[in-house]
Parts: sequence; structure tokens; C-alpha cells
Amino acid sequence: MIYRSICLFPQFNNIKLINAIRKKYDSLYKIVPPHITLIFPFRSEISTSELKAHMENVLLEENTFNITLKGITGSEGGYLFLGVKEGNDSIIRLHDKLYGGMLAQFYNRKISYLPHMTVGRVHNEHEFEGAIEVTEAYNENFCSKINNVYLESIHDDGKSEIEHIHRLS
Repeated sequence: MIYRSICLFPQFNNIKLINAIRKKYDSLYKIVPPHITLIFPFRSEISTSELKAHMENVLLEENTFNITLKGITGSEGGYLFLGVKEGNDSIIRLHDKLYGGMLAQFYNRKISYLPHMTVGRVHNEHEFEGAIEVTEAYNENFCSKINNVYLESIHDDGKSEIEHIHRLS
């Protein structure tokens, strides 16, 4: 079975600021670039060509859009999230469309989808509180145009490999 996800990889002019936070708080910093997950990692025997066709079909009329991320908040499990302030509705629409059809079986209704970029995970409660305090003043705007949706395979070591890029209209 292949382990995959579908993501956005925004390109920010000030990405170094995100990477500085990730370097400090995210163990996946060196393995996975900053991203917004649309379809959470899943294991399946679905072929790349079938997934590509699904993406092409459900995203056929989707256009490029702008996003702005700002403000780091904490979440259950010690996660640090950079919040989406512009483009939220477009991201949710992509998420909902992609989870239709052949990927509906992987949708987890127990978890509400909140578009975000994970910038860290801190397992120790005391360290998590410290990270929340340190990142409180972190109020940069991160702006990008979203042109592509990426299908990636995730290897056992956590590294990802892009299998398909769907270009938005």
C-alpha cells in the first residue's frame, strides 16, 4: 500500500521566517516543506493515474486564488498552527471536493477541517506553553498565490515525493 496526501505548497517571499519557527519546533522541518494539507495522509492501493484523474475531474473548474497566513495558535496534541486569514473558503472547497468520490472512504468526520499550516509540535506541556508565549508576537503576514495542488507519496522515513501537480485554471 502507498502512503499519500494531497497538499498545497505555498511560495512566500518571507518563507525564511516560517522555516525559523519550524526549525525550532517541527521535527519534520528538514523532511517536508511548509504546506497546507487538503487530504490527510492515507494508505491505499489506488494508482497514481486513478488519483490524477480524480484530481483533474473534481478540480476542473477551480481557479487560482490568493492566501494570507498570520498568527500562530496552539492546538490539541501540542501542535502550533499558522492560521489562514485569506483564502480559507477556497481551501475548504478544494478539501471538500477532493474528499468526494474515490477518496470519500478516507474522510474522517471525527475531526473538523480547519485550514492551517503546521509550524511545530511540542510534546511536553511546559515546552508547549513556552512555545505559545514565544510565538505570540509573531505577526508577520505570509501572502501567496495558489496555482497548484500536489499529490505526494510519503516514504517510510517521512520524506515526500511529488507524484502529480494539478494546475488550477
